[in-house]
Amino acid sequence: MNGALHKAVCPGSFDPVTLGHLDVFTRVAQQFDEVVVLVTGNPNKPSGLFSIAERVELIRKAVAGIDNISVDWWSGLLVDYTTKHDIGVIAKGLRSSLDYEYELPMAQMNRKLSGVDTIFLMTSPAYSHISSTLCKEVVRLGGRVDDALPAHVVDALVEKYQQ
Repeated sequence: MNGALHKAVCPGSFDPVTLGHLDVFTRVAQQFDEVVVLVTGNPNKPSGLFSIAERVELIRKAVAGIDNISVDWWSGLLVDYTTKHDIGVIAKGLRSSLDYEYELPMAQMNRKLSGVDTIFLMTSPAYSHISSTLCKEVVRLGGRVDDALPAHVVDALVEKYQQ
């Protein structure tokens, strides 16, 4: 069997990582021998609240107890990463049909470009209302999101907005 089928990548911006993301990472890790959580974006072009390096560290801390998950970043085509690292599956979490509509063309293009398949996992209902964008807005306006983010991520988010 091809080694690529034992590896999956969970790509995203993760600005910041949420409990919904962690739920998906954990479920993917139960299905594959190796899982890479891949922060996507250009580290030289700030396009989020947290830098790429900060996101990687926040995720590393969040998945520290899961042996078969590693964290990396990439600024190029996702399929170039999957090819370079012999990864056969892209795993994505979906909160709603809107996420599916957004993700489907990318999954089809990735398949066409490299043959890599994309699997979709439905977000657990407890997390389906959570988005990184919404969490940032709530904290920016003085609200709390303790039930949506890991505690260390809540602390980092609060600190960002207090600067």
